[in-house]
Amino acid sequence: MSNMLEEKLRDAIVGELKRQAANRPELLRVQDAGDLAVHGRIDLDALVMVIAGAVAGGP
Repeated sequence: MSNMLEEKLRDAIVGELKRQAANRPELLRVQDAGDLAVHGRIDLDALVMVIAGAVAGGP
């Protein structure tokens, strides 16, 4: 996997987790300070869709 694709996937995953945390702060907390710490429930279907879109070249 190329570094560019890895970076795109990483950004997509972190962005989606932060979006979910902002929408449901009582269920999910995300701390991005070098290493990523995630505490709570993740909407896995939404995360999979974001990953699929990043791999397919979506926004």
